[in-house]
Amino acid sequence: MGGLLQALVGVSEKAAELARLCRREEPLFQLLVAEKTGPDRNRRFLQDFKTLADVLIQEVIKHDLGKEFPELQGHIHGEESNEFRDVHGGTVAVRVCATREDTVALLLSVLGPEQEAAELLADAVHRDVVLGDAVLAGAEPGVSPQDLALWIDPIDSTNEYIGGREDVPPVDGIAPAGLCSALVLIGAFDRLSGRPVLGVINEPFFRRDPQTRRWQGRYHWGVAHGDTRLCSLSPPDPHPLPRVVLSRAEGAAVREALGPLCGGRLHFAAGAGYKMLCVILGLADAYVLSEGTTFAWDSCAPHAILRALGGGLVTLEGALRARREGRDPPELVYNSPAEGARGAERWANRGGLLAYLHPQHLEAVLGAL
Repeated sequence: MGGLLQALVGVSEKAAELARLCRREEPLFQLLVAEKTGPDRNRRFLQDFKTLADVLIQEVIKHDLGKEFPELQGHIHGEESNEFRDVHGGTVAVRVCATREDTVALLLSVLGPEQEAAELLADAVHRDVVLGDAVLAGAEPGVSPQDLALWIDPIDSTNEYIGGREDVPPVDGIAPAGLCSALVLIGAFDRLSGRPVLGVINEPFFRRDPQTRRWQGRYHWGVAHGDTRLCSLSPPDPHPLPRVVLSRAEGAAVREALGPLCGGRLHFAAGAGYKMLCVILGLADAYVLSEGTTFAWDSCAPHAILRALGGGLVTLEGALRARREGRDPPELVYNSPAEGARGAERWANRGGLLAYLHPQHLEAVLGAL
C-alpha cells in the first residue's frame, strides 16, 4: 500500500502539471480560454477543450495506475466520458497510447490541425514523475490494491480553472473564488464497505514563484484504514468561534440558521473540493451544503483525509434525521449508486453534505440547523 500511496501522489503531480501546462503554454491556453458555446463557439477545433483537458488528465491517471497495479483495472472511476467526436465525424476514445507518437496522432484526431497543442500534451502525458518525499515513502497503511476502487475528479472547480482569476483576496485565509480552488482529487475506497480509505488532494495553483512567475503546487494525503491513521498534515486546532464555509448558492434558511453560531460571519468559496480542503487545513471548522449537487468524485478524496485527521463527512439530511432519533450520523460511502437514478446522478451525494474535523462542530452545526 505504501507503493500505491506514492503512485497516487505521483499521478496527482502529473495531473497537476497537465493542468498548469494548459494555462501556461500559448497554443493550449488559447484553446482553453477561447471555448464558447452556440453561435460564438470557436470553429478551429471540434471539441470543448476544457472537457478534453479534464478527460486527458483522467485517462492519464487511469493508465498509469492501471499499468502499475493491474488489480485496479476496471475499478478506477472518473467524472468524464472519454468518447469524443473525431475530425471525420465518427467517435474516438481518448486514451494514453503506447508511444508518444501514437498519443499525438490520437489527439490530432480530436484537435484537428492543432499539431503543437497535441505534441505539448503528449509530451506531458509520457513524462515520468519523480517524487522526493521521505515521509510519503515511509508510509505503510497496510491494505491491498485488490480491495480498493478509486474515484477521480481530474479538475475540480472547472469554471474557476477556466476563468483563471488570480486577484481574489482571501478572507481569513479562505479564497472566495479563483484559480487556487481548482484541484486534482483522487480517492480510494474499500470495494466491499464503500468507506474511503485513502485520499490525495493536489493544489496545482498554490503559489507563483516570485522569480519565474510559474505556478507551483502542493499536495496533501491521508489514510484511514482500520486503526491506521496517517496524514501529511497535523490536525488543526478549532477556532474559538466556529467558522463555517458555504457555497454562494446556499439557501437563505441555512445562512440564517448558521449565522448566529458563527457570530454573524459566514465564509463563502467556490468548488466543493476546495471547501472541504478549507476544513482539512483548519481554515474552516465545517462545510455545509444543503443540496445534492456534489458527487462521489468530489468527496471521496477529501473524506479519506478528513477521516485520517479524526473528522468525517456525513449526509446533512441523514445526520439531522439521526440526531432526532438519537443515532450516530451516517457517513458517506462510495460503492452504492442511488436507486432509480441514471447517468451521473447515480453517484450524487443526495441529501447534502456536512464536513467537519472536530465532533463538537458537527454537533453545533446540526443543533443550529
